[in-house]
Amino acid sequence: MGPAAVPEGTGRHPDLLRLLTCGSVDDGKSTLIGRLLHDSRQLHDDRLAAVYKESALAGHAGGHLDLALLADGLMAEREQGITIDVAYLYFSTPERSFIIADTPGHEQYTRNMATGASTADLAVILVDAVRGVTTQTRRHSSIAGLMGVSAAVVAVNKMDLAGYDETRFRSIAAEVSAMAGALGLAEPVCIPVSALHGDGVVEPGANMSWYDGPCLLDHLEHVDAAGHPPAGASGLVGGRLRLPVQLVLRPDHRFRGFAGTVCEGTVRAGDRVRVEPSGRTTAIERIVTFDGDLEEAGTGRAVVVTTSDEIDIGRGDVIVDLAYPPQRGRRVTATVVWMSQADLVVGSEYLLAQGGQTMNCRVSEVLGRLDVDTLESVPADAVRLNDIATLTVRTDTELIFDPYTQNRTTGSFILIDRASNATVAAGMIEAAAPAAAWEAVPGPTLERQRSSITSAERAQRLGQRPVTLLLTGLTGAGKSTIASALERELFERGCTTVRLDGENMRLGVSRDLGFSSRDRSENVRRTAELARLVNDQGLIAIAALVAPSAAVRERARELIGPDRFVEVFLDPPLEVCRSRDHAGLYEAADRGEIRQFPGVSAPYDKPADADLVLDTSRLDVDACVRAILAWLEAGRFIPAGGTSEA
Repeated sequence: MGPAAVPEGTGRHPDLLRLLTCGSVDDGKSTLIGRLLHDSRQLHDDRLAAVYKESALAGHAGGHLDLALLADGLMAEREQGITIDVAYLYFSTPERSFIIADTPGHEQYTRNMATGASTADLAVILVDAVRGVTTQTRRHSSIAGLMGVSAAVVAVNKMDLAGYDETRFRSIAAEVSAMAGALGLAEPVCIPVSALHGDGVVEPGANMSWYDGPCLLDHLEHVDAAGHPPAGASGLVGGRLRLPVQLVLRPDHRFRGFAGTVCEGTVRAGDRVRVEPSGRTTAIERIVTFDGDLEEAGTGRAVVVTTSDEIDIGRGDVIVDLAYPPQRGRRVTATVVWMSQADLVVGSEYLLAQGGQTMNCRVSEVLGRLDVDTLESVPADAVRLNDIATLTVRTDTELIFDPYTQNRTTGSFILIDRASNATVAAGMIEAAAPAAAWEAVPGPTLERQRSSITSAERAQRLGQRPVTLLLTGLTGAGKSTIASALERELFERGCTTVRLDGENMRLGVSRDLGFSSRDRSENVRRTAELARLVNDQGLIAIAALVAPSAAVRERARELIGPDRFVEVFLDPPLEVCRSRDHAGLYEAADRGEIRQFPGVSAPYDKPADADLVLDTSRLDVDACVRAILAWLEAGRFIPAGGTSEA
């Protein structure tokens, strides 16, 4: 029995099901769709005759009727027998209407698959009965889950090539069930089919008597889609209102309307609403459509509304109900599907487009990348084409949003390359990112206290100018050893210093921190804050930290001040660092016992423009110290010469 009807005019028809077909290349997606159309008698005689003719000329079905030609519309697809673009097909049965998005299986066309998933209610995941679950099967299933397609049907195709073997089907069904659980998808319904011969698609066929479940079409006709949110909505029909304004209509001075599609809830004439981001409130005066005014309009309905008050509403604004305002902020955590040949660069600026608004943004951190083989998030040294990664994104203006799990319209965005204007990523917002300590605003009653002793007075008393030396490099590069020797030499020269060693920081000020990228950032921030306080007292700070993120090191430079910050990059080859590791940290990281270890399981961003670069495999400790002293002397931070020979 189908889902209950909703009043006409309030939203999307309940008997329309948007399907997504996905899986690895050559799993038979297009053939399956063609079989659905053919066996359910959706084809006119002239179209069927054309398919017979095309099968003889360009078919890839080994002499059989090539039903994939019904979905593969591009010439390149027909020549290669693969799907490249997203093909949308429409058909109806007495039970239900369908829109099918046939998406490509090749890895390089993953972005097209993400496009198809963005509007789907249910995914039909195809698995080749001979090859089984592949990496691309897991990638497509992951994207379907990320895009909010929580309902899935697994069609185990090409059962004819597997001898219609029940054991093979049960094995694949168990594997995809485990995969779905790991991805947070609903328990999939597994159906054995042979799209080429028709078994299990529309009719059971005579080859799988051991299977007593529904055929694929029967399942699709009767699956309960009411519990799954329609494209762009959370499914809370009648609940929270979300009406993004796409266009302001002003045909003459007597009418001013705001056009958009209700992506969640119900808008009613007379209701009080709020307009974001301004926060102004008003009442809905009219709901205008081509067929006349409505009293209410539900999720999925395109409308024009007018308001009772003349307030400023523009493209990109969102009309919401008073009780459930959306979230707002300039920092969000989001999962993205990277669609560009060029790698994502942390710190680079992009354009973020969401609904009708576009703003500048910066990717400030990569929190992890999905390993599609293990289905776990792993540290990422880069985000490349077709990668699925979790990022922290910072916008220059306030973003109005809901988590993507609540609303697929207000919770999604795309990133655009500022130079080429090409879309580089599709993003799904998880939540507002916690306020970064780098950017946290202190209480309004706090005020920085100034010393009555000037910097010039301190410099004259101490015989030095304050500076922070950041010694950065991989574990085993020699940071602590050189920092200690430098401290001794400066002391012998009569300078006053404070050494901020990374291990000492971890044993004291930063003992509460772990080793995630976020915790490492916070450790650098705390060290930089201490160094700034030390510099304010006229002292020289020597900080020895791995500090693997270039963006975080740049933040430290900004915090301390570029005129008194020196970045010293210790750059021996990685094998030299490993040979110096008497604690066995690299070996433990190789075995997976230490996660997020820079140089092994986490990235280390080599400085592109360090003030000093020292290869400690060629230079001994004394030579490195002399080089740093020479730099300090040239910058007039310390007097030239000294009492020591080192």
